[in-house]
Amino acid sequence: MLSVKNLNQYYGGSHILRDLNFEIPPGKVTALLGRNGVGKTTLLRTLMGLVPAKTGEILFYDRKITDVKPYERARAGIGYAPQGREIFPRLTVEENLRMGLATLPGGAHVPERIFEMFPVLKQMMGRRGGDLSGGQQQQLAIGRALAMGPKLLILDEPTEGIQPSIIKDIERVIRSLAGTGDMAILLVETYYDFARSLADQYIVMERGEILKHGAGADMDKDGVKALLAV
Repeated sequence: MLSVKNLNQYYGGSHILRDLNFEIPPGKVTALLGRNGVGKTTLLRTLMGLVPAKTGEILFYDRKITDVKPYERARAGIGYAPQGREIFPRLTVEENLRMGLATLPGGAHVPERIFEMFPVLKQMMGRRGGDLSGGQQQQLAIGRALAMGPKLLILDEPTEGIQPSIIKDIERVIRSLAGTGDMAILLVETYYDFARSLADQYIVMERGEILKHGAGADMDKDGVKALLAV
């Protein structure tokens, strides 16, 4: 579904992403792991077109999207829930969710499945996003990304600062989405147990490079947790 070939990214004179090559298959959860500062979020921002790739290619369903604008990538079917959630605090829950419909024809409605996955959003439709708890905001950010029916869902550290009960809810939703077989999920995480429980395949980054990759079922055997230790 998504192929990355020889991708490089720089900030000033710093070489942030170094010749990255990997693929995200459909119907699978790919866990991208690494310590803070190794380039994970930079990679996601490059995949979304928020920062331009210096060199290399990004292909989505064999279409080159390396130079495509972020809104065009969203329209093509890439949903993104960024680190820190970045919901609109002064807009209501309903208005935030409707922002996720921007790539769809006018008159589109928020899919009912969003409320089946996150019932609390249905109960708080009129509440401002900034008045929600951190966990509720994370559910809103994921719901907004799902509203447009993406083929690829990118989640940047969805468990960050979230209480355990909501982590379980998010885990259940991700497993349910992957179980349909028609959506690819790229999950960036530092919480090892969460990633291991969901990953069909894993990628570990270190200093902007891919240090190790393999099947999710082999993460313990491959010593992935030790690679994440500070």
